[in-house]
Amino acid sequence: MEGTLTEDALLGGRVQLLQPARGYRVAVDAVLLAAAVDAAPGQRILDLGAGVGAVGLCLAVRIPGCSVVGIELQGALAELAERNANLNGMADRVRTVIHDLATPLPADLGRFDHVVTNPPYLAAAVADPSPHPSKALATVESSADLARWLTVATTAAEPAGTLLIIHRSDRLDEIFGHLDRLGWGDVTVKRLPPAARVLVRARRADRPTRRDTPPLTLHRPDGRYTDEAEAILRHAGPLAF
Repeated sequence: MEGTLTEDALLGGRVQLLQPARGYRVAVDAVLLAAAVDAAPGQRILDLGAGVGAVGLCLAVRIPGCSVVGIELQGALAELAERNANLNGMADRVRTVIHDLATPLPADLGRFDHVVTNPPYLAAAVADPSPHPSKALATVESSADLARWLTVATTAAEPAGTLLIIHRSDRLDEIFGHLDRLGWGDVTVKRLPPAARVLVRARRADRPTRRDTPPLTLHRPDGRYTDEAEAILRHAGPLAF
């Protein structure tokens, strides 16, 4: 990995995380995404775009007995994700596979009870990529655009499975269109003000339906986290839809 690493903490110190000092770094989006998964012990979860493994480790801490497979394009980040799983004593439950989502997932992975993803937020046509190559790959669509990303995600889920996405709110209509086309039109949205982000939960459905649940306000006017956000980000609480 280019440059130096920092060791940081998530969930109030429950997760220790090695990550690059420069380039793409884990934000609260990963913790919020993991908290929104209504998983149970024994279930399998797929994390598309795993980075250094933050989502999988937060899930493993919150849900004893679940297992997580992360898919990551960048080999250096996948290596860090494996190191982080060992650092947290989770190597038996959290693993990372290097793979480009432009091609089908390895068949031996099977299907998953839940698929979670924090895709690159910016379409290549409108992006001003970071000069840091790793950060650019993490934030701007490249070999797999949003349509491809969601196709892979829905294909990997069990028939009764769920898909959880965190993305920019200005791409909601695009997300709905792709999910409806894929037969995943049962969609629930939770907004995250003041951030221009949304959590989207989808299930298979014959007819498209969309529900907006009460938003989760992340910050007080003075910039501090709200009590509800603190319960999720610091104390490993669930994020209820």
